[in-house]
Amino acid sequence: MSDSHQIIRDYDDNALLPMLFGPHNQHLDRIGETLGVELTSRGNSVIVTGAIDKVSEAASTLDALYQRLKRGYPVENADVDAALRMGGITGGNGNAPTIVTRKRHIQARTPVQADYIKAMNESELVFGLGPAGTGKTYLAVAKAVSMMITGEVDRIILSRPAVEAGERLGFLPGDLREKVDPYLRPLYDALHDMLPGDQVAKKLASGDIEVAPLAFMRGRTLASSFIILDEAQNTTPMQMKMFLTRLGEHSRMVITGDLSQIDLPSGTRSGLEDALEILDGVQGIGVSRFTDRDVVRHGLVSRIVRAYDTRDKERKAKA
Repeated sequence: MSDSHQIIRDYDDNALLPMLFGPHNQHLDRIGETLGVELTSRGNSVIVTGAIDKVSEAASTLDALYQRLKRGYPVENADVDAALRMGGITGGNGNAPTIVTRKRHIQARTPVQADYIKAMNESELVFGLGPAGTGKTYLAVAKAVSMMITGEVDRIILSRPAVEAGERLGFLPGDLREKVDPYLRPLYDALHDMLPGDQVAKKLASGDIEVAPLAFMRGRTLASSFIILDEAQNTTPMQMKMFLTRLGEHSRMVITGDLSQIDLPSGTRSGLEDALEILDGVQGIGVSRFTDRDVVRHGLVSRIVRAYDTRDKERKAKA
């Protein structure tokens, strides 16, 4: 083709090439199929052929994956997909924003995730909005654990509204913890991904990490803490105001939610939606908006989210 362009990338560490190329060159094939270019390996070189913009993107993707390998991290299919989503954001050096915890180094896998991590680094209050599977809560918990490890905060407070039971949990069997734990399980799961199990148990027992339903936040001022409110679309405006005003000195707060998944009674306004309107433009607040393109779970999840969004938009257009 007359508009075909070619770039040759040379990689000096031959021991890393099998991991870079993938079994039977499947990583190269994955990049080529996604971007519509051809990648051919010859010794320690990769020849990329195709449209000039896509060739550059493929080369940057390869460079980012190679740098990841040089830092001692593996490259699997999900990492290839992440590098492709990041495009040129990493500048070809693999330095996507990263959160370091005891068990994991969590790297941004989409441009919006990169912006979200940056917002949590810079702002005292951050809203993370968007569908399930985009890493909103996971990254917030990771950032909280990271700041506790470095001594920037003394405590982590993780909260959710137990709206599925209307925060009237008396009809469920067991004591209070047994009643609310099912609604807080995703937060426990994220903690165990970041810290060894014995440390999670120790910090929960000491109160350094607290996982509690939203109703438990009333009347408290939380200083030197990293505070996360998950599933915030299911708060009322009064609950949201109560939660926002818990922020104390030397604390950070992250509020996550999906405005397309409101479980409040019909006619009840979401406190998350209300807060976003009221706080629009207020200094010191960051807002990151995720879409189905940021879903980093199974690829089918992204397609499911997109299908539901399309249906919802069609219904609104007819209304």
